Amino acid sequence: MPESPSAPHAPYMTVLDALAAEIKAGKIKPGEKIPSEAELVQRFGVARMTARRAVGVLRERGLVRTEWGKGTFVVGPEPAGEGEHQGD
Repeated sequence: MPESPSAPHAPYMTVLDALAAEIKAGKIKPGEKIPSEAELVQRFGVARMTARRAVGVLRERGLVRTEWGKGTFVVGPEPAGEGEHQGD
């Protein structure tokens, strides 16, 4: 059954959708750091675990990578030719 537009929206999805849109629009560019969990908590009024879940989904989708102790960064497009000849 498809969700209706008025269906409840999970809080992490609000954070996820906003960050994904900013990345897609180039507002946060490849190599740039996304806002910290604390910044996301303040900006969206969500719990820290909610912000962490949204960032985790972005990581699963391959949009960001996290460097322990440094932050989470937008992943750039894969350089041409990289990964094309795996298994040769």
